[in-house]
Amino acid sequence: MSGNPDDERLEELRKQKMEELQDQQQQEEAQQQAQQQANAQKQALLRQYLTDGARKRLNSVRMSKPQFAEQVEQQILAIAQSGRINGKIDDAKMKELLRELKPDKTSFNIKRR
Repeated sequence: MSGNPDDERLEELRKQKMEELQDQQQQEEAQQQAQQQANAQKQALLRQYLTDGARKRLNSVRMSKPQFAEQVEQQILAIAQSGRINGKIDDAKMKELLRELKPDKTSFNIKRR
């Protein structure tokens, strides 16, 4: 280098920016890893409290309504953590739970004149 102060400053800024990007990438990776770990724990708990039939039904719901399935999972985990589950949730109990949590349908009557 020619020893120009502008070149040195530019090089310093490049190094600083590179360090910031590396820190940001490490934070994102840590966050993603934590999210994967939380998801694995949630799946393990669901396997513990749901029978195969109930899990299949929940997966079917997830295919058509992923947000509703997430809500049902959260409800199941809350019930399990409060100790209100005796044994495992089978397909019949899952149907009942889905019916209870299903949002009410709104109907529209269109009248033509």
